[in-house]
Amino acid sequence: IGNHNSLMLPGDRPLFLINPRGRLFQELTASSLIVCDLDGRVVRGEGELRKVAFHIHARIHLRRPEAACVMHVHPQYLTALSLLEKPELALAHHNNLLLNDRIVVDLAGDEPVGDHDEGDRIADLMGGKSIMVMAGHGVTVVGPTVADAFDELYIAERTCMYQTTALSTGRPLRRLPDRLRRNHLGAWGDRMDARLHLDAWRRVLDRDEPDYAT
Repeated sequence: IGNHNSLMLPGDRPLFLINPRGRLFQELTASSLIVCDLDGRVVRGEGELRKVAFHIHARIHLRRPEAACVMHVHPQYLTALSLLEKPELALAHHNNLLLNDRIVVDLAGDEPVGDHDEGDRIADLMGGKSIMVMAGHGVTVVGPTVADAFDELYIAERTCMYQTTALSTGRPLRRLPDRLRRNHLGAWGDRMDARLHLDAWRRVLDRDEPDYAT
């Protein structure tokens, strides 16, 4: 229940959609989401906005208008990476070519997120990056669309899983040459595969858990 994802809504008034406090992702449906303003007021729906979610999401949406979708989660492998002295993904798997230099590591956030100052610090540290590994905590991912943010998160978590599994053998990683990065640069938010990826998972949900759309 400590994971939270938000999406800015179209319109003149700055409002965002977010999951309410205290619900597992498995419990969520479209109608159970709440709509909040950037001051933390729930303007539509039933439920409470988690305070830490407010300080992270509202400040990122305010300071980075292009980041329409914000995902703050604690997946197994990226969270494990965040506990290391140097929480970095090596350029060893081809997936990391897609991530390029879009990852930033926050080594200063030792305190829980409890106010706007910390939310502003997170937003400013992210800068133009899309993935923040938060030391001793988890990960925050942003994107111009749900598809872009989800795809970034998925790729980063899987890449981290591969790296962790490889390192568990006790043998050194075989690193890819840095020059390969230049061949995989692309406009952020302009990846067809991200949309196809989300569409594929929606088909799975439509088949297995159709209630999500109610």
